[in-house]
Amino acid sequence: MRVLGIDNVVVPVGELAGAKEFYAGALGLPVKFELPEQGIALFDVGGEGPGILLRVDREAGRGSSPAMRVWLEVPDARAAARELAGLGVEPLAPPFEVGTGWTVEVADPWGNVIGLTDYLKRPELGR
Repeated sequence: MRVLGIDNVVVPVGELAGAKEFYAGALGLPVKFELPEQGIALFDVGGEGPGILLRVDREAGRGSSPAMRVWLEVPDARAAARELAGLGVEPLAPPFEVGTGWTVEVADPWGNVIGLTDYLKRPELGR
């Protein structure tokens, strides 16, 4: 077997409309496509092929399964934290230092954790 790359990151959400508000509104991710009758919407992440695929799961956020966690690269995580706070999205904790720079984590309305990380300390490793 040979893995060619990541296809999509599937994120369980309780309902599509509120999820779209968070992912498009707060995170600024553009919708690539949506199939409301199937309860899914795909969001573009950095113009790459894979994206974040929201899938309606009525049990999302009810503690029936652990929350999903994904980190996305941003130019400056601390600036992203300030921007999100201005939109009413509070970080789970203050931005914290990692080996490559800084990271801040926020949660969507169903408890899925979105980390925003930068490569300010190691720009040669980032995009």
